[in-house]
Amino acid sequence: MTFRKHRRDVITPDITPLVDVVFLLLIFFMLSTTFVVSSGLRLNLPQAEAEAVRQERRELRIQVDPAGGLHFGGRAVSTAELEAALGDAVRRDRDALTVIEADQDTPHKFVVGVMDRAKRAGLHRLAIATRPSR
Repeated sequence: MTFRKHRRDVITPDITPLVDVVFLLLIFFMLSTTFVVSSGLRLNLPQAEAEAVRQERRELRIQVDPAGGLHFGGRAVSTAELEAALGDAVRRDRDALTVIEADQDTPHKFVVGVMDRAKRAGLHRLAIATRPSR
């Protein structure tokens, strides 16, 4: 008696959908990750134990050094230039978060001056940057 051999098909899984899903997840995580952008100015921020404010895409960062020097957009600015830049920012986005990064040795009057300029420009969401306590 002779038996016929049945031909068996080789089954190979199609991994194309798997690769597509992996690439979509990669793109999703890359786009949803927040990148911390720090300015070139070295500031020694004061410590705080409160929960950190979530970083937003549409935020304005103003740095104040201990001598009262102002930095906006990565460059040193005068008070008149800061007021003009804040006015432009208000026209673009009235609800932008204004983050003031002041050195811990900066006199209070300089920080209050920046807050006053931001309020007069029409920015009503203000935050003061701190570093987490250890």
